Amino acid sequence: MEFRKLPPVQEQIMKCVRCGKCRSVCPVFDEIRNETAAPRGHVFMVQMLRDGQVNPRQEVYDRLGNCLLCETCSVNCPSGINVHELNAAARSYIYEQNPSIGKELIFDTMWTKPGLLRTSTKIMSGLQKLGLQSFARNTGLTRMLPGDLPRAEKIMSSIPSQPARNRLRKINRARGEKKYTVGYFLGCGTDILNPNVALATVDVLTRNGCDVLIPQDMKCCGLPHIANGKMDTARLLAIHNIKIFNSYKLDYIISDCASCTSALSRKNMEFLLGGLKIEDEAFEFSDKVMDLTRFLVEVIDIKLPVVNKDDENIRVTYHDPCHLANAQGIKEQPRELLKRIPGVDFVEMADANRCCGGSGTYSLTHYDLSMKILDRKMDNVMVTGADKIATCCPSCSMQLRHGISRHNYKGEVIHPVELVSQSYPKTLPAK
Repeated sequence: MEFRKLPPVQEQIMKCVRCGKCRSVCPVFDEIRNETAAPRGHVFMVQMLRDGQVNPRQEVYDRLGNCLLCETCSVNCPSGINVHELNAAARSYIYEQNPSIGKELIFDTMWTKPGLLRTSTKIMSGLQKLGLQSFARNTGLTRMLPGDLPRAEKIMSSIPSQPARNRLRKINRARGEKKYTVGYFLGCGTDILNPNVALATVDVLTRNGCDVLIPQDMKCCGLPHIANGKMDTARLLAIHNIKIFNSYKLDYIISDCASCTSALSRKNMEFLLGGLKIEDEAFEFSDKVMDLTRFLVEVIDIKLPVVNKDDENIRVTYHDPCHLANAQGIKEQPRELLKRIPGVDFVEMADANRCCGGSGTYSLTHYDLSMKILDRKMDNVMVTGADKIATCCPSCSMQLRHGISRHNYKGEVIHPVELVSQSYPKTLPAK
C-alpha cells in the first residue's frame, strides 16, 4: 500500500496536539535531549514526508532510526497516536527509495531462511570456540564491519552450539491428561540464542496437559524487518506463518518471546495486513496467539510443587520487555508466575518497565546510545541485589547479560519459564 494511504499515516498524524507528553517518557529523548529525537518530532517528520516537504533521504531515515520502537510514547499518548507505527511506516517508505545490499542480504536472504540463519550462527559459535572472534577483535579485523557492529558484536558473547530445533520433536505429547493442543511459535532469538528457554517451555507445557506442536517450516515473526524498513518482507513472513499455523487444529499459539507475540498480535496484523484479502485468516491466527506467562497463569492456572525447605531461597527481580508491557499490556502475569515458584523471593526493581535499550537489532546499530539506556537500567537492577534477573524477551536477555558483564554484577539473566521448569522434580515418567 502507498505510504501516504496507510491508515496510520492518513488518520493519526492530525491527532497530535503537541502536548509533549511523549517527550517525558521517551528513553531516547532522555539521553539526546533534542526535539528531533522526541516522538513528537518524529510525528512532525512523518507528516512532512507525507506532504512532500522533506525528501525520503537516508538522513531522515537515520533520525527516525534513533527510535527504539518501544511503544512507550504510544501507550502514554493522550491522543492515542501509535507513534511506532508511523515511524515504522516512514522507515519502510524511505528504505524503498534508498535500498541497501547489506540489508537485502541480511533481512531478505538470511533472515527469511531459518536453515541459513541457523547455519550462520553455528559458524559464529564455532569461531567463538576456536578463539577466532577474539583474534579478529584484538587484531582490528572487526573494524571492517559496518556502522556500530565492530563494537556491538561483543554483545553476542556466547552463542550456543546447537539451536533448540535440533533438540525438540515436532510433536511433544502431554504427560498426563491432555487438556489443550498448542502450537509453539519458536522464535529466532529463543531458538538460536536461548535454546534452554525453548526446552523449558516444552517441558512446562507438556507437564501441564498440553500437546505441543512445533511446525518445522515456520519462519521469523517479522519484527526485525519492520524495525529495519523491510515491511514488505515482514508481510510475506506473516502470511507464510499464518498459512502454516492455520493448517493445524490448535487451541492456542504460544510463544515465550515478547517480540514474537507482539508481532503476531491482532494489532500488528491490522497494521501489516489490514484491508488485504488475507485479513480474516490473519485475525483467526492472531486471536489464538498468547504469551506463555499469561497462558500459564490465566489458562492453566499453574500450581507448582513445594520446595525442599532446606534449600535457600533465591532473590529474583523482573524487567518488563517493551513488546510485552507496552505492546500487549502484559505486566502482572510474569510477576504472578514468579511469585508462584517455591523458593523465589520476588523483589520489584524501580522503573521495571523502562526500556533496556536492546530492542532487537537496536543495540547492534546504535551501540553508544543503547549503552547509555542500558546503564540506567543496570543501576536499578543492581539496587535490588537480585541473584537472577527474569525477563521474557531474547533481545532483553542478551542486552541485560551484556549489562551484567559491563558492570561486573554477580547475577544471572533467566526466563521465568526456566525457573518454573527447574522447580519440578528432575524426572517425570512420560505418559
